[in-house]
Amino acid sequence: MAERQNRGATASPSQKGQGKPAKKFPPQSSERRQERGAQRQKRPWRLAMESYLDHHRRVGRDSLRRLLKTPIGSALTCLVMGIALALPVGMMLTIESLQGVTSGWQESARISVYFSDQATVTEARATSDKVAQWPSVASTEFIDRDAALAEFSQRSGLSDTLRYIDGNPLPHSLIVVPTERSRQSTAMERLITELEQAPGVVEVQVDMAWLARLNQITAVVKRLAWLLGLILTIGTLLVIVNTLRLDIENRREEIMVAKLVGATDTFVRRPFLYSGTWYGLGGGLAAILITYGGIWWLATPVSELAQLYDSSFRIIGPGFTGCIAIVLVAIAVGWAGASVAVRRHLDVIEAGDGSQT
Repeated sequence: MAERQNRGATASPSQKGQGKPAKKFPPQSSERRQERGAQRQKRPWRLAMESYLDHHRRVGRDSLRRLLKTPIGSALTCLVMGIALALPVGMMLTIESLQGVTSGWQESARISVYFSDQATVTEARATSDKVAQWPSVASTEFIDRDAALAEFSQRSGLSDTLRYIDGNPLPHSLIVVPTERSRQSTAMERLITELEQAPGVVEVQVDMAWLARLNQITAVVKRLAWLLGLILTIGTLLVIVNTLRLDIENRREEIMVAKLVGATDTFVRRPFLYSGTWYGLGGGLAAILITYGGIWWLATPVSELAQLYDSSFRIIGPGFTGCIAIVLVAIAVGWAGASVAVRRHLDVIEAGDGSQT
């Protein structure tokens, strides 16, 4: 009996196991096997690149989420950047629009050439034909003295008075329009000298001094715009540095823990650099809105003022390319400010941590 009980005791575990079926794992599909095989076949550099890009996406989203948690502060920072960028951009657009108008005035610049009283029509026309062939001359218009007197009599209303004058006091004249290259000051002086030496010419008149003064004023305003842009850009950098300095101080413990577990400086800086980039993007968009808003607000009075002076002056917007440039400059400024802030204050944190240890 004892032997039977022992046999039963020893046989009971195996007998219990014989009644249960063995565990079966579900067969893997061919697509799953192909996916795992493709992952194993990926090269290490490709896996590293995918991991690097995935980390950048996660850090970028997290940085944007942190800025959206404080919408008022983030909006004010972007608005400050927008104002700082919109002011020099508006000045540059005004200067460019003014240069477009002055270029039209330069195109209409003409030189008046007067012949002597002894010059005949044939001699004056011959000189006019020679001047028209000069490479520095775009076009010429010969005005006969008789035609000039008839036009003057008609416009002045002194036809009755001119009847009592013996002869024609007006000389033959020539209107010379220089080419675009000859409208510069040096080339214009050379052309005037050549006209004064032409046969039968006694006087050459051209008044380009006012246009030269206007160009100099435009150049001064342009430099002022660049100087204002530089000063405001530095101010924007300081705003970004101060804003991110506060963010770094708020995350001081998080940074110290990350450094203790072996995080590199690049890893620690990356979220703040993305914050600066988001600030720059928001500031660039704000600058575009402020610029177009100012143009819309000034469009009506500027147009009315231009009509009083019979001018087509109007302020032109930056356009698509200009908007892209504004956004890129704003992003660069935000990134640079973040880089300065992170580099400086991380060194301070590391120095403070080292002194405590």
